[in-house]
Amino acid sequence: MRVLHRDPLRLRARCEGEDDLWTLARFLRPGQAFAMLGERRDASTGGQEGGRAKAAERRTMWIVLEVLNVEHHAFAETLRVHGLIREAPMDHGQHHTHVVDVGDEVEVTSQTPFRDVDLQLIAEAEAAGQRPRVALLVVEHDEVILYTVAQRGLREGMTWTMRGGGKRGGDLRAAASVEEAFLSGTASEVAATLAGDVPVVVAGPGHAKDRMASVLGAVAPSLHLTVVATSIGGRAAANEVLREGLAGDVLADHALIRETNLVEEALTRMQVGGAVAYGREHLEKAINDGAVETLVVLADLLRGSEEPRWSRLCASVAEFGGAVVQCSVDHDAGAQLDGLGGAVALTRYKV
Repeated sequence: MRVLHRDPLRLRARCEGEDDLWTLARFLRPGQAFAMLGERRDASTGGQEGGRAKAAERRTMWIVLEVLNVEHHAFAETLRVHGLIREAPMDHGQHHTHVVDVGDEVEVTSQTPFRDVDLQLIAEAEAAGQRPRVALLVVEHDEVILYTVAQRGLREGMTWTMRGGGKRGGDLRAAASVEEAFLSGTASEVAATLAGDVPVVVAGPGHAKDRMASVLGAVAPSLHLTVVATSIGGRAAANEVLREGLAGDVLADHALIRETNLVEEALTRMQVGGAVAYGREHLEKAINDGAVETLVVLADLLRGSEEPRWSRLCASVAEFGGAVVQCSVDHDAGAQLDGLGGAVALTRYKV
């Protein structure tokens, strides 16, 4: 996200990726003013012309809405903001929906100062805009899956499956030939799919990943490849790369990795009876005692029906020098956190 203007009551920004739509969906609140370029039909241009009905023309204009609700789904390429028109050349008071795409410039105005937890998401989105997305290629001898490691989730893209040949082929030379053709063809399509200098992590069990990396490097020498071994294939391999930090510095700064590591650390401490707190009463006690070092909480939980309670708890964590990490539910670690009630705290000592 590129922030063009920011003050306590107004934010103007340009959405530069799908992660920014996720952030904006959680930043917006009912009652705020949301503005961007939109289209409305001009009724004055309709009517009859030459005995035939003339459709009203669409006019592009700057439309300010009073936000009623927001609609966004995981990895959706658009964000829909529903509201009532407050400022526009026409149709004041009527319903309108802004459809926000990557590349759009938007402005949000609030009657009260933006909350710290909302500004935190904006700051993280702004910082993330300086880092490239990472492609994660999981390779097995007969299947290749391309994932995109975004800041807020692991997105599955294209899948290539080998037909004919493989381990069970009767003619080993023919099977090897089919496999090499499969890897070569897949590498060419992967290279065509990736734009610019996207870092690529090639992962998987066995030697197929090494052969794929060799072929891909020959097809697209400009790609920065990192090869890592996993104990299993498929999505489980992608999660192993994230969970175990196998890609090293390539993914170290991604929010997804940080969230995954924190949830994994919490689960490890639970298994050994370590310094961790979860569950409503246990969490509140740890926070009120000033024992929380890091509170990991689902971002949506801070914006739901219990928002006042969570705002108070987050403020208490910050008051005692702790950190609050807002987690997305759109990846496996987030789903695990959701199963724990949506929040868990790494504490300075056992509570």
